[in-house]
Amino acid sequence: MDLKIAGKRALITGGSKGIGRAAAAVLAEEGCHVTLVARDKATLDAAAEAIRARRQVTVRVIAADLSSDAAVRRVAEEAGEIDILVNNAGAIPPGDVVSVNDETLRRAWDLKVFGFISFCRAVYPRMAARKTGVIVNVIGAAGEKFPPGYIAGAAGNAALMGFTRALGHQAPADGLRVVGINPGPVATDRLIMLQKDRAAKTLGDAERWREMLVSMPFGRAATPEEIGNAVAFLASPASGYTSGTILTIDGGGG
Repeated sequence: MDLKIAGKRALITGGSKGIGRAAAAVLAEEGCHVTLVARDKATLDAAAEAIRARRQVTVRVIAADLSSDAAVRRVAEEAGEIDILVNNAGAIPPGDVVSVNDETLRRAWDLKVFGFISFCRAVYPRMAARKTGVIVNVIGAAGEKFPPGYIAGAAGNAALMGFTRALGHQAPADGLRVVGINPGPVATDRLIMLQKDRAAKTLGDAERWREMLVSMPFGRAATPEEIGNAVAFLASPASGYTSGTILTIDGGGG
């Protein structure tokens, strides 16, 4: 499907693996020039080479820890003008209200919650000046399901949902769109590692990790590519009347 975004410039945070890497690959398949941002330079370079091998687009990498405003501003300046921002960096650790300490919570929120907000603040005015651009925030379904064993993630994601909706309501007046995606469980390397650990402990065989997922909708987690496809669609003119909306992709898990 031609989403009519060929030649657009996209920046993807957390772009070296998982959902971010998949989103970058889909955007590149549609002809976007992509900039991948993550902490580890070697992993970024590997992701970039994989994309270059498939498509003749420009692929840049910027290694950065986006947990500080200064780092976000530096990356935004180095990236230059972008048409599509995909905020995806950050993983908030599990735990209930007692087990998650202040330091862990603040460090996780600095990267994901404030990192998303800071990047929007850095990029939005530049997009508004040109009256064109799309921001896609990849948030997480915990922000609407409120699992008590993931209280820092539930609260952080809910905050980002509110931020995305509020900015998305403002965006059309500036010629922009801001949308969000709430993935449920996704078969990233991290999820597979956790399920292998569970399978080893409960079934005595780590390679039986897929059995840990049979209770999920369709008997599996989503693939990173399924989320990446949604990112590309929402960022495209095919979804040109969508702003302030958050798409939940959880297989109907409720």
